[in-house]
Amino acid sequence: MTSVNEQEAIRKLMVFLQEWDSAHKVARSQILDNFIKSNDKKTEPDLELEFSQGASLFLARLTVWLRMTYTYSTCLSKLLRSIGIFLSAAGGCRYLMEFLQMGGLLVLLEILGLNHPSEEDKRESVKLLQLIADLGRMYKELICENYGVQSLAKFLATSNSAEAQKEVQVLLDCLGHENPKYQNQVCKGLIAVLPCASPGAQQLALQTLGTMQDVVGEAPTVLVEPVLGVLRSVHPEVQCAAIQLLKTLMAHKVRTALLEGLVALLTPPRQEAFAGCIDTDKDPTSLCPRKPVLVYIQQAAAAKAIGVGTDHLSHCSELAKESAEVANELIQLRVVHGLMAAAGNLDHMASQRHASISLQYFVHTFPFVEEGVKKALGHTLFRQFMDSAETWYTKINPFQAKELACNTVDIPGDMARMQPTGGCTH
Repeated sequence: MTSVNEQEAIRKLMVFLQEWDSAHKVARSQILDNFIKSNDKKTEPDLELEFSQGASLFLARLTVWLRMTYTYSTCLSKLLRSIGIFLSAAGGCRYLMEFLQMGGLLVLLEILGLNHPSEEDKRESVKLLQLIADLGRMYKELICENYGVQSLAKFLATSNSAEAQKEVQVLLDCLGHENPKYQNQVCKGLIAVLPCASPGAQQLALQTLGTMQDVVGEAPTVLVEPVLGVLRSVHPEVQCAAIQLLKTLMAHKVRTALLEGLVALLTPPRQEAFAGCIDTDKDPTSLCPRKPVLVYIQQAAAAKAIGVGTDHLSHCSELAKESAEVANELIQLRVVHGLMAAAGNLDHMASQRHASISLQYFVHTFPFVEEGVKKALGHTLFRQFMDSAETWYTKINPFQAKELACNTVDIPGDMARMQPTGGCTH
């Protein structure tokens, strides 16, 4: 027989559940407030004691209400936080199982794809999905099987909250490890984020792609264009993350395609470079000078990635300096020609600076490059270049810039395969 105290506890539980069942939206919202305030961070035994061994009965009601109202609820974050108290309770694995059995996972994923829920609502959904993913491989697969990667990638790309983006990145990274069946899907989801307008999302996606390369194996070729594309970003942290990923990818089969792309970016077609520029000649009412378009920003970033940067982000390991093999391959791809052309770009000083610094590295490291560049520049201009590669471009006149842009320097393939005099590592 149950004791008087146990009977009283059961009676209180039944009264509480009846109160919930009969309550309307406002009253339920107040019940949730009180529940969150009184039970946050409680363990499974604590919750069972609170609900007289009937905590699952309240969790079931919360899950049912979530399924019924998630498309229009105005207190969705409270409801998700309340469910989270159960799912995150120490020793409460059975609560997670009960939630999954009632279809809670699909609801969480659908919340991410709806327009109605707020950022906070979606963030709470991500937190619950993380708890599910932490259960192990089977549950990671369950999330991925139900288009979880696509939903998370979309939220990462569109979220305005840095905290929410970080939480999504952690979850995607979790789904990408110890989940061999779907790790390529996670990789593709991150690649899909790269063209988005959010620099925070781009940076996180690039960083996660970098950490995933060891488990993915060979990087997919579809990665090449999006990674090179983010070099158009005006945000230094995004460019730095892209350079770090490029360094990682040098050990993969996509290396040649990436290097070819980087070299090509040094000489953008002129019609593309000025498409969409503000031209004060055509628009005399404009108070702004003609601005460089994104291809020039991309050109400067490519020059920096290839050589040796000198600004506050110079801790990014640039490609040529990292490996003699990569440097030689770049030379065979006519990187010297491209860097000289970029150094002559009077329309974008950053391109000139990064190209000059990178060119200096090749000149100092490879004697045959020094000979070719000296011949192309002439004695006076070459001496200015050697004296100060970081500033020599400021002394270039339009005629010299045109000569640089149209240079015909070409290093023979057999010369490019010669060993450098120093500066590169294997």
